[in-house]
Amino acid sequence: MLTDFYELTMSGGYFEKGLKDKTAYFDMFFRRIPDNGGFAIMAGVEQLIQYLSELKFTDEDIEFLRSKNIFSEEFLEYLRTFEFRCDVWAVPEGMPIFPNEPIVTVRGPVIQAQFIETMVLLSINHQSLIATKANRIVRAAQGRAVMEFGSRRAQGYDGAMLGARAAYIGGCSGTACTSVDRDFGVPALGTMAHSWVQMFDSEYEAFKAYAEIYPQSCTLLVDTFNVLKSGIPNAIKVFDEVLKPQGYRPAGIRIDSGDITYLSKKARQMLDQAGYPDCKICVSNSLDESTIESMLAQGACVDSFGVGERLITSSSEPVFGGVYKLVALEDNGVITPKIKISENVAKITTPCFKELWRLYDRDTGKAIADVLTLNDEEISDSRPYEIFDPQFTWKRKTLENFRAERIRVQLFDNGRQLYTSPDINTIKNYCIEQLDTLWDEVKRFENPHTYYVDLSQKLWLIKDSLLKRRS
Repeated sequence: MLTDFYELTMSGGYFEKGLKDKTAYFDMFFRRIPDNGGFAIMAGVEQLIQYLSELKFTDEDIEFLRSKNIFSEEFLEYLRTFEFRCDVWAVPEGMPIFPNEPIVTVRGPVIQAQFIETMVLLSINHQSLIATKANRIVRAAQGRAVMEFGSRRAQGYDGAMLGARAAYIGGCSGTACTSVDRDFGVPALGTMAHSWVQMFDSEYEAFKAYAEIYPQSCTLLVDTFNVLKSGIPNAIKVFDEVLKPQGYRPAGIRIDSGDITYLSKKARQMLDQAGYPDCKICVSNSLDESTIESMLAQGACVDSFGVGERLITSSSEPVFGGVYKLVALEDNGVITPKIKISENVAKITTPCFKELWRLYDRDTGKAIADVLTLNDEEISDSRPYEIFDPQFTWKRKTLENFRAERIRVQLFDNGRQLYTSPDINTIKNYCIEQLDTLWDEVKRFENPHTYYVDLSQKLWLIKDSLLKRRS
């Protein structure tokens, strides 16, 4: 029932007009990369599979729809007894994705393919947005750990939990959210809040108590009162008096306010002089990739970052913008392409049941381009292959020493689940491997190189003919 109401009214219309078994093809794709980046990261497939596997209407749902007084009893009975019978393909989680390519395709009875639209978009849009933002922040950190700290600022508990899952796929080292560790296996991390320090009569007593309880993983929050005049001196005193006699080394300190770049430099000097060069410095406080990049450029002495609200909400660009469009109909095995035309060129869709390929340079292993073909087309990497810009068709390049791979997997066949999502660490490692296939020029923050997403000659001709026919 988490579906736009028009999807149900249209489905009711299809049913009444005898179209309930008409086979339709829908593509999910996005038109623009958030933050003007060079790529996005696919995420949310596991939740999409779970939704489609459990899809049904309860008696309570049917009663609610009946109360609207617009649906026939025959249609309501169809909903009550239906079984999911669609084929679904998707790009695996962790894979870099680019605008205008079908990252999810659904083929099946038009009623079913229609009323899952909202959940397809919701599952993929949100997590892909957060995974993409997290990866930007992780890359800005230049190898330093980034912890997701955003639960309390997320838009709802699903936003907190699934956002933390996506952030881990995008490269974060862990999360502050305990349930995400329990449910998804993302490491839960955290130390103390300022309230711990305020609960005691002095900062020193607060630090001492914490060190006595957690000597093996003691990280102290040093900015409750004054970082340099009390926080660091009291932390060093506790390290000397509590940890060192027991044979433990401090895990770190955290700074959550002030001029973090300046404070981190001074803190590093004080810790080193006290004999704790191995004590890590973690910082937090409304960070994002721009702030982190600037801090490191100024020589900040930081070992890890805790990033919250600007990551979990992707506050710089909080909408991924994926859409779900009809691209073909099928009748007795004959597929008829469908196109949506708009005065806004970016909104013109690419018709047909398609396959998505990625072409890699054999010498470097780097991705050269993605190509959309008709579903029954093959790209043979045993002979030269010409790619061209779908809009500026005179821009052409012939590839010779390349490898061609289909990059989507089939999730469902006639409603039967074929694909099981890997565990979260496998997905995260896959993401790292796949990002390594992108050129640095695609990954830069400012004016990244535009990655090519081309059409095969056959597909381009079909699209061009439909455009001319409709013009």
